[in-house]
Amino acid sequence: MIKKAEYTRRRRKLMNFMGNNSIAILPSNSEVTRSRDTEFRFRQHSDFHFLSGFPEPESVIVLLPGREQGEYILFCREKDEVMETWHGRRFGQEGAIKQFGCSDAFPIEDIDDILPGLMEGRERIYYEFGNHSEFDNNIMGWINILRMQVKTGAHPPGELIDLSHVLHDMRLFKSPAEIKIMRQVAELSAQAHMVAMKECQPGKNELEIEAEIKYQFAKRGARHEAYNSIVAGGNNACILHYVENDQPLLNGDLLLIDAGAELEGYAADITRTFPINGQFSAEQLQAYNWVLKANKEAIKEVKPGKPWTAPHDAAVKVLTKGLVEMGILEGNVEQLVDEEAYKPFYMHKTGHWLGLDVHDVGDYLIEKEPRTLQVGMVLTVEPGLYFAPNTAGLAKKWWGIGIRIEDDVLVIKKGREVLSKSAIKEAAAIEKLMSSSV
Repeated sequence: MIKKAEYTRRRRKLMNFMGNNSIAILPSNSEVTRSRDTEFRFRQHSDFHFLSGFPEPESVIVLLPGREQGEYILFCREKDEVMETWHGRRFGQEGAIKQFGCSDAFPIEDIDDILPGLMEGRERIYYEFGNHSEFDNNIMGWINILRMQVKTGAHPPGELIDLSHVLHDMRLFKSPAEIKIMRQVAELSAQAHMVAMKECQPGKNELEIEAEIKYQFAKRGARHEAYNSIVAGGNNACILHYVENDQPLLNGDLLLIDAGAELEGYAADITRTFPINGQFSAEQLQAYNWVLKANKEAIKEVKPGKPWTAPHDAAVKVLTKGLVEMGILEGNVEQLVDEEAYKPFYMHKTGHWLGLDVHDVGDYLIEKEPRTLQVGMVLTVEPGLYFAPNTAGLAKKWWGIGIRIEDDVLVIKKGREVLSKSAIKEAAAIEKLMSSSV
């Protein structure tokens, strides 16, 4: 659990960067209509969560470095017995101050009256334009109110700065408390994947396996998926973001599962691929072992000082060699890599940042050069091979084989820690686990 003191440190670090005579404004996510008068379950904006931990919609964080009366203000919903009877408890202003450490809290309905006064006299506004179009208009409206009052002595902000640049760099480096949560969510997700292996058999439906994964997440304390699970049997595994998850599982096919839980806002992202009947065919095993080797070689490249592209480069070399060994490509491996001849069968990057978002924030390039991996970063490593049916020039024996092996990896001083290591991935271990469940 992230403690109140850590949220305070995060806000202090951000305000130290901002400097005095500035103001940061960050609105919460809004509830999203699912159909007519029902909404999707609310999930807080990750930046808002990172700075406050406050879980309610209709809220706005305001940071005012150097303000004598208090630097952290929260606008939020008032306590309301009627609304709480219908829709659930609210913290209200008193709860916001007591439990979330803000200096002052005001009703969200009063923001038009109060916020322009807080902006007045500040030189710079830090804000994330483009995420909340309605609130973008509010910001400009409040600035214009102050501009119209210049003749009476008002001093409107003169500079708008993107808040996300510094905030997202902060989020890229995980604290010990964040790492602890990410270990937990990776571990419970790994256990769910192994239950799915044991439950899988021909004749079941992808939907049944998806349901089992969700149940295992919840059983282990994670109510939500970090993203829509991919449960893709056979040809469906060649669709990278397949989420229909409604087809029967066929004897002789592989099943690719890309699924991760969310715990206290933090995501896991794990992929495992295994035979539906518990036994790899010769072609499946050959392709699988090349992807596994690429996964392992890429993980070795995760260490401080390496460019973030190093795992991808390592994976591409191994996969290209494998494609040559399997007779799918012909030629010199290095030349084929330079020509990107592997791309019909491996068309995505080998990883991405991981944290409060499954595709987490943080720059990948610094001054157009790949960012250097540093202690505290967490990234995925996910090579794959995809042999879609009817691919030109591809022998029919490979058709319908789609394989991805994805792990969550933390950069540490000595190299790396594989957070998802409990999810078995050796072919023999998978076959053994699946045979024991029959």
